[in-house]
Amino acid sequence: MSTIAELSHTTLPLTGGGSVTILDTGATIGPEAVAMLQALHSRSTGGIKTHLEVLAERGPERFMATYYVGYGHRSIGDCGTVTVFVEGVSMLAAKAIQDWRLYAGQESSTRYIDFTNQPLRNPLDTEEGAEILEAWRTFYLRGIRELPTVLAERYPRTANEDPKVYAKAIAARTFDIMRAFLPAGTTTNLAWHMNLRQFADELALLTHHPLAEVREVAHTVTDGFRRMFPSSFSHTSHEALDAYHEMLMHTLYEDEHDPVPFALIHDSIDRDALAAYRQALTDRPPHAELPRRIAECGTVGFQFTLDFGSYRDLQRHRAIVQRMPLLTTKHGFEQWYLDELPPTLCSDANALIHAQTARIGALAASPEIAQYYAAMGFTIAHRITGDLHALTYLVELRSTRFVHPTLRVRMRQVAEALRERYTSYGLITLHLDPEPDRFDIRRGTHDIIRTDV
Repeated sequence: MSTIAELSHTTLPLTGGGSVTILDTGATIGPEAVAMLQALHSRSTGGIKTHLEVLAERGPERFMATYYVGYGHRSIGDCGTVTVFVEGVSMLAAKAIQDWRLYAGQESSTRYIDFTNQPLRNPLDTEEGAEILEAWRTFYLRGIRELPTVLAERYPRTANEDPKVYAKAIAARTFDIMRAFLPAGTTTNLAWHMNLRQFADELALLTHHPLAEVREVAHTVTDGFRRMFPSSFSHTSHEALDAYHEMLMHTLYEDEHDPVPFALIHDSIDRDALAAYRQALTDRPPHAELPRRIAECGTVGFQFTLDFGSYRDLQRHRAIVQRMPLLTTKHGFEQWYLDELPPTLCSDANALIHAQTARIGALAASPEIAQYYAAMGFTIAHRITGDLHALTYLVELRSTRFVHPTLRVRMRQVAEALRERYTSYGLITLHLDPEPDRFDIRRGTHDIIRTDV
């Protein structure tokens, strides 16, 4: 058996210093073999021992090439999972990868990590582009230096609070504020864990993404899969299917020209069907979810403005339907970030935003490319749609004091709208944080850290 150091991970480079690594777990029975065993198990009553003998004798390669690819039994691909690590890509590329309702994985957090030294993606490769990106970084660096002292005065530590936890909470609040000044071209890392079928389906779309960076990631991951799992990723291209995917990705981004701060935009809930769930709605204790089958009653949709930084947090909830927003400067900068700054820093921030908005507007770039140069504090026009299970889970989790304040405001608005419309049908209780706006040093305990340092 191989040691961890001896495992054969497939690592391929990306332009600009990033990389894609497909994890080799060292399992003797890999993802394709696991998929093959489950498929054989579904077609006989001979038991797993018989199938293991077939696997040992023949291997999974020919089986997967014949049934998963050749005959189109795509459900076989659901039975083998893979983990990919994508590093050194922009915030925009990370969101593109995660814009998939069955995505599973993690991304580097701007709420807990200092992004000072992260490379910045400059797709125009111009001096003007580099200067815009560096201007944002310079201000981010200044805020990271100056804000902790200001926040310590604003939220003084009490005698019973652990100094180390308090310091981490102050750092987290600093990152909460200053992430607004990171451009979307700031690079990040993410893990991407799905089954073979879902990877194939999503990659087929991402290879037609409007951003060249995302297309490169998709092609690189596909190349890596062909090396590691040649039987599962030997699909041939179909012209009509490629054209359809191209059309879908051409209309990917949503940008509402007349955004509203907050509005309920549709309600398709069948009240008669909802009546059957009254007890589930009225008797639900804290931490319990509504039954998922309540989705049969219909959906509710909301539209609101939100800064791109908090959109990144909201996008993690894939039980709701969300469109990919276009990040622009035209909807303004989220005021909360500016209000959190001390007067001098706030004044300089306003001047910077004004100057940067003009410079970004003068770039010879498409709206899609201009996104790289806009800071994440700029607001986007956004829509979400979900059933009552998804929306109830969302607002209860994302309206606590530990959630970013700009997202918390919108989630409590959604919660209030749900209460107004469905209290008479049994949605009497939403288990919301009773003190959502209190600074709580427990933010300092929510980080994930190594325990050996």
